[in-house]
Amino acid sequence: MGKFITEITPNSPVFTDNDPQGELQTLNLGPTHPATHGVFQNVLQMDGERIVSGVSTIGYIHRAFEKIAEHRPFYQITPLTDRLNYCSSPINNMGWHMTVEKLLDIKTPKRVDYMRVIVMELSRIADHIICNGILGVDTGAFSGFLYVMEKREDIYEIFEEICGARLTTNIGRIGGFERNFNQITFDKIRKFVKSFPLVLAEFENLFNRNRIFIERTSGVAAVDPETALSYSWSGPILRATGVDYDVRVNEPYSSYEDFDFEIPVGTTGDVYDRFLVRNEEMKQSIRIIEQALDKIAKEPKDVFHANVPDFYLPPKEQVYNNMEALIYHFKIVMGEIETPKTEVYHSVEGGNGELGFYLINDGGRTPYRLHFRRPSFINYQMYAPMSRGMQLADAIINMSSLNIIAGELDA
Repeated sequence: MGKFITEITPNSPVFTDNDPQGELQTLNLGPTHPATHGVFQNVLQMDGERIVSGVSTIGYIHRAFEKIAEHRPFYQITPLTDRLNYCSSPINNMGWHMTVEKLLDIKTPKRVDYMRVIVMELSRIADHIICNGILGVDTGAFSGFLYVMEKREDIYEIFEEICGARLTTNIGRIGGFERNFNQITFDKIRKFVKSFPLVLAEFENLFNRNRIFIERTSGVAAVDPETALSYSWSGPILRATGVDYDVRVNEPYSSYEDFDFEIPVGTTGDVYDRFLVRNEEMKQSIRIIEQALDKIAKEPKDVFHANVPDFYLPPKEQVYNNMEALIYHFKIVMGEIETPKTEVYHSVEGGNGELGFYLINDGGRTPYRLHFRRPSFINYQMYAPMSRGMQLADAIINMSSLNIIAGELDA
């Protein structure tokens, strides 16, 4: 099988016109090719089935979110974050809310932190289900994808119970949640926690020791820790190289320091290790959710947001019947409340790695500058140089294992 055989450095050239005999073929892989997993392009020079060089092109769905954010109040930025990595959008929502809370020096109650942890870990599972399920499809195994997609639907039903939305959720608020989790939500979460490990075990039985799958993925696109760090990789693909960096542990947020869990790491950084790491992370997410449910039971049941009336929207029934509540609702939504003049950076562990928000605030109703640190954008820059020497089929599953989400790639 094709291996990652070319030495990669940050300054390596990625395309060459040195073909005096005219024997190389140019292949456009994308932006509409289904195997590219999104709207991006790789212009490859091919020697038969083997890639000689390539250039990656992005920007086909660039939506100028950072510039749009400069003209929106804090609350109206949340729907923009939904459309970054839409496979785990609640993590994006809460990462943004925590950034604003850091700006405003808002301390959230423990119960709010634990509720957020549950939602974020469910999102992580949904994200990894997509990545590993599609990786199976790209190696010719469709059944495993169907095994786990039903559980992703269960996660979406939980989100729908919490906020009324499924994919682009706009979930939560600055300071907490719009409403408390009802009993149906907790029942669905407990049912999922009980049923998912059995389905994941079936999924692993189909792949982990499958000779065809191992030969298609083991040794393909192997990356050493030094190279991964030099390209600023983060998330499961970095941990697959053996680096145990996880924002939840290295820079804890939302009371993750209260939880006992492990950081799965690999040894070779190849496609197979990335697959195994994501499977183990799903198991750890279930472990975290179970602990969060136990911790929530010990907290006051009616607490679901911080006491920040200047930034927390009043209940709708009050807005409809009370003039003061209506005024506050307007001021909060339109960003008419004074905010500190400073800059902050906050990051969370997204489905694909470190998702960061760098906010420069001048005290106005909108950010002076907001930059999204998008892990897919950082991780993808290595794809073209690392594809040199690979067979095309191996480059496809390498792309699949990187889990590049076009919305997070282009912003």
